[in-house]
Amino acid sequence: MASRRHPLARLGGARAAVFAAALLVWLGSGASARAQTDEIQVYDATIEQPHRVSVEFHNNYTPIGRTVPDFPGGVVPNHTLNGVPEWAYGATDWLELGAYLPLYTVTNTGYFELDGGKLRALFVSPHAREREIFYGINFELSFNARHWEPTRRSGEIRPIIGTHLGPWDLIFNPIIDTGFNGVARLDFAPAERVAYNFSALWGAAVEHYADYGHFRDLLPPKQQFQTLFAVIDYNGEPTSVEFGVGHGFTAASDALVLKLMITHNF
Repeated sequence: MASRRHPLARLGGARAAVFAAALLVWLGSGASARAQTDEIQVYDATIEQPHRVSVEFHNNYTPIGRTVPDFPGGVVPNHTLNGVPEWAYGATDWLELGAYLPLYTVTNTGYFELDGGKLRALFVSPHAREREIFYGINFELSFNARHWEPTRRSGEIRPIIGTHLGPWDLIFNPIIDTGFNGVARLDFAPAERVAYNFSALWGAAVEHYADYGHFRDLLPPKQQFQTLFAVIDYNGEPTSVEFGVGHGFTAASDALVLKLMITHNF
């Protein structure tokens, strides 16, 4: 039973080879521009319980943002609301399957637009909340409307590594984005979170989101995406809430962003 609960450990020395093969398959079929996002979140390797379903409502609003789209025909961030229900199913205690449907935008001119959908598979160390060191990896495939991203298909690989140090959480997601148009155009967009848990119900965090551009040709500092969020968490059952206020520190970032995530477990 232990080997079933710890599939990554069970692979032993083959783990690196399996991961490398998966990475090549995932990325080799085809750049990622910094566009609007439906999900502003640092993954902490916690997943839904086996054979249970949850939904997480993501909503992000930009009161003060960029007034020019990141690519021709794209969404203008300023005064725009983006959101999506994220449906999750706990397949095992180490695998969660998810779908983001439908992605949507309410533009600064009042139009409601459908942006596409996403599928994901999240592999984690089981019972991450009970571990001092936890880890995982998320694979994501997006199908995009033309106004949402410059490519009709895009993908994400999100490694997860973190530690629980008493009431403190330290988490790092070194995210790799791809537009399936070549390994040379892989995009590095990491996210980090430092949280303090006041109790089992309440916590506060600082989160950092960045986009440094393509690995082969990193952007100069002024053109990088750099945003810092102050976050409050309520970890209730069956409903939890996360609210954050973000500020961008470069011209490529939005000056003020609000995020709200509401999760309900069925």
